[in-house]
This record gives sequence, C-alpha cells and structure tokens, in this order.
Amino acid sequence: MGLRIVVVDFGGQYTHLIARRVRELGVYSEIVEPENLREALEKGDVGGIILSGGPRAVLEAGAPTVDFNYLSKLDIPILGICYGHHLMAKEFGGELARSSSREYGRIKVRIIHEDEIFQGLPSSFWAWMSHWDTVIRPPEGWIVTSISEKGIITSMTDSKRFYSTQFHPEVAHTEYGSKILENFLRKICKINPWWSPGDQVSKIIEEIRNTVGENERVICAVSGGVDSVTTAVLVSKAIGERLYSIFIDTGLLRKNERENVENTLKNLGIKNLIVVDAADRFLEKLKGVRDSEEKRKIIGEEFIKVFEEASSKIENVKWLAQGTIYPDRVESGKTSRHSALIKSHHNVGGLPEKMSLKILEPLRDFYKDEVRAIAKKLGIPREIWARHPFPGPGLAVRIIGEINEEKLKICREASAIVEEELMKSGVYDMVWQAFAVVGDDRWIGVMGDDRIEGYIVTVRIVESIDGMTADWHRIDYDIIDRISRRITNEVFKVTMVTYAVSSKPPSTIEPC
Repeated sequence: MGLRIVVVDFGGQYTHLIARRVRELGVYSEIVEPENLREALEKGDVGGIILSGGPRAVLEAGAPTVDFNYLSKLDIPILGICYGHHLMAKEFGGELARSSSREYGRIKVRIIHEDEIFQGLPSSFWAWMSHWDTVIRPPEGWIVTSISEKGIITSMTDSKRFYSTQFHPEVAHTEYGSKILENFLRKICKINPWWSPGDQVSKIIEEIRNTVGENERVICAVSGGVDSVTTAVLVSKAIGERLYSIFIDTGLLRKNERENVENTLKNLGIKNLIVVDAADRFLEKLKGVRDSEEKRKIIGEEFIKVFEEASSKIENVKWLAQGTIYPDRVESGKTSRHSALIKSHHNVGGLPEKMSLKILEPLRDFYKDEVRAIAKKLGIPREIWARHPFPGPGLAVRIIGEINEEKLKICREASAIVEEELMKSGVYDMVWQAFAVVGDDRWIGVMGDDRIEGYIVTVRIVESIDGMTADWHRIDYDIIDRISRRITNEVFKVTMVTYAVSSKPPSTIEPC
C-alpha cells in the first residue's frame, strides 16, 4: 500500500472531482472535513494534502479553516485550490480583495515563473475560474508563478512545499489540469501510481461480509443500471442467498426497462428477485407537482416506503443496499456540512429520519467509471456497465413541470429513439449521456392537413468522464436530423425538436 492524498473538503462542488482526478492518476485519495484533518494525518501514510474550493469567502466571520501552525511543522506538500489558495494567502500574511463581480468561466493563464508543478506545460493555457475573492499580494517570500490576462494572481508557491492555484486544475475545462495534478503527485509529493478500482473488489466484498451480521438479510435496490447491478453482485458474493433484490417499477422508467432488468438479473444468477409494480402509486403522488426539488423528495420518500413495505414481508431483514456513488452525494450537498445544496439525490434526500433498515452503500466512495471497472472485474456483461447513467428518480428529472402519462410516453419514446440512432451511428459509446427532455411549452405544427399544437422535445447529449463536469456533444448534422425526423414522425404530439448546447457548469446534465 502506497502513500495517500488527503483532500480537505471546504464544501466546494468540485471536492470529489479532485479526489477522482487523484485516483485516476493511480493514487488513493481520502476526503475529510477541515476539523477532522489532524485525525486523518495522525493515521500516517499521507503523502500530500489538497485544500479544496468552497462556497464561502475566507474573509467571512466563521469561514472554515485548518491549523496551519500544525501543518507547517509537517513535512507534507500542500496544494490549495481556489478557496484553498485564498486560505493560504490569508494565513501566511498575503492580501485579498473581493471583486465587484464574480469571475466564472475559462480564462487564459500565463506562466511567469518556472516551477515543478508546471513542468511540461506550455507558457500559457486555458483554465477554469469560479471565484469572488482575489489574492492581490502574496505572502512575504512567496513567488507568483502565473497570472491571468488581467494580471490576477492565478498561482503561487513558497518554493518549498506550499503551492496554490486560483483556477481549478481538476475540472476538464482547464487545459493540462491533469498534468498539473500529476506533477504535484509525482514531482512534489514523490508518489508513484499504486491504486486502481478493479483491485478493490475483494476488499469491498470483505467489508460487506464484516458489516452485515451473520444471519442478517439484505434488501437491494436494483434498477438494471451499472450502479445497482454491481451493488447486487457484490452483496451476493459477500452473503449469498441472504440477499433479496427488489426492483420497483415506478412508472418513470426507460422503454422496456422492466423486462430487460428481470432477464439481466436472472442471467447474472441473482436469486430472490422481487418485482414491485408501484407505477400508479408514484404517479398519483406526483400529480400536480411542478417543482423539481419537491418531485425528487416525493420520489425518494415513496421509494423508501415501498422498500420498507416489501422488506416487512421478509424475515430478519436489517439492511437496504443502494447503488449510491460519489457524484450522488456531491450534488445532494451531503458530503460536507460546508457544502451548498445543488440537487437532492433520491437515495439521500428522501430518507426519513428514523428508518427500520440500515443503509448499505458499497459503492458510495467510487465514481461512475470506477464502478464500471469494478463491474468488469466481476464479469458483469458489457450491455450493463457500458450503458449510459440513468438517474434514480428516472424520467421525472427529464420532464419539466407536472408529470403525466402523455409527457412520460413522449419522453420515453423520444429518448429510445435518441439512443437507437446513436448506437447505429457508433456515437453512443463516445458520449456520457443522451436523452430527450419534454416540458409544457408548445409549438404549432402541421400534420397532414391538420393544424396541431404539439410539444417541444429537447435532445441532450453530453460528453464527460465522471459526470462531475460535462460538455455538450458537437453532433453530426445528419445524425441529429435523423433523430429529429424520427421523433416528430413516430412520437405523437411532438412538433418541434431542439438541441441543448450548454455545458456543466453552469448547467446541470439533467434539467430537473
């Protein structure tokens, strides 16, 4: 086992993205709250520390910090990003100022002082910024290593073991960001690659076995997606037939989802599969609800109720297994008390305060591509692990406004067409997600000799590595033309097809 990196979470939405990038470079990373940093370091085997970004300003009263007097006595390199950059400047005697407007987006960075962290980079590159505060004077003895076109300090170092960047090297929008992090790991922390997700399978299974009591049974939420299927297989390998897998038909599923899930799980040898048809129940609860956050909460709460009802029919059930992964927790704002809420995840936001079942989340510390690596190691078929991510709340997060049968059918059929055409053209495996969105806006159309007021369907196709950031896919015109023609010809009451061209950030991937 090699040295690990400790990422201090100041509540930034990219905190887990930092951890993911570090793991991608073959080094295990662990995320801790600022107040728990010392405890994490005292465990040993720490080769470096990264201070994350955050929604607060370091000059605010009560803004989170760490004990720099303690850190200064350690021989551990530290990289501060955004909030961490500001924190270093403040704690070591630099000067900060609040900008009149937030700087958000890509900016050009120019290297003005050669440093190990920039080794192998060109003299200038594009970087992603998201901040209000700016360092206007570095601490005494520190060197400014890069600036923006406006002369803003974008990185600095004490030339020993403290480094900081105003920009976010972990975000895909930053050119050479991965190289900067690699330089920090290899050249500054002196850590070579030693960790990979596929090697964690036996450890995960052993942890499940040690966590679940000898005679206890587990209910596992399965949807047919890579997260839930991988969870079910891991739990099955750990405790065998004490696992009871439950598939809930919420009525918010993709086309032919229920039939496909049943066949897939049986072929994987998953026993004790229980299918619950709760479609009418979910749709009744969602009737008249237009707010996205409220819809997520309702689905989460109802999802748990159905599970509790199903589990009550099985004796000695103590655990509910869920395929929750890192990004789910990031966007729910549940990973840190310093986080700002972006969206509630249905496996987190809908949980009641007191549950009759304990939660088992064997994949909660892994990202989507890491889960896929684990799935491959377990022998799960490619049609499962290579399928695009599907949100827990289902089509509800792709329907803007109130959910009804008509909009569900449009969303389901149109999304199936999008996937089919991308598979035919060989694009499906090149993109992260591809689906259709429908809302309440209408567009007048002509079908035959009749004037019709139909729905507008928006096609959303994005490229991403792990879902934390994403860019819209520059699709070939012929492909989008075929998709558009098929949707308007084959899906009843659709008169207009549009294409979404916003990235994440500032948008989210799903509309709701």
